[in-house]
Amino acid sequence: MNEILTPFEVKMNKTMDNLKEEYANIRAGRANPHLLDKIKVDYYGTPTALQQVANISVPEARMIVIQPWESRLIRDIEKAILASDIGITPGNDGKCIRLMFPELTEDRRKDLAKDIKKKAEEAKVAIRNIRRDANDAIKKAGKEISEDEVKKMETDAQKMTDKFIEDIDKIAADKTKEIMTV
Repeated sequence: MNEILTPFEVKMNKTMDNLKEEYANIRAGRANPHLLDKIKVDYYGTPTALQQVANISVPEARMIVIQPWESRLIRDIEKAILASDIGITPGNDGKCIRLMFPELTEDRRKDLAKDIKKKAEEAKVAIRNIRRDANDAIKKAGKEISEDEVKKMETDAQKMTDKFIEDIDKIAADKTKEIMTV
């Protein structure tokens, strides 16, 4: 790759990372502690990541246990979980909070598969927009470089785009398979 295409490759990689992060937050009927990554708890007036105020463990395939380091945080953690959109009601015993993940119904699996496909399409559109921006940058640089170099860079940008779109399709297919076979 040359220096004109490098920033666009970085943007495409960020798009892929974002997609992977979104897929990690999709429930597959199994307990995944990453589901709680975006939850913030009010800790002495400061929104703080849940992982920084509690120990999070997965003792069973469909249960997450959250053990706050300070017992007074249990109510705040419960409020934060209820306010989030993970769709699970927390239960507590005064010392820790348990999140039980129900089995996925066939309809819910189909909805999740549609959501996976939608997120993949959004990522592909973002990748194509980045390719368009790269082609615009190549055309601007075309005044300073030869026509052959411009064609080669446009071909490289297309190959890079194709590779990322292929990767998105593979990741989406893997996540869909995971959802449908749990």
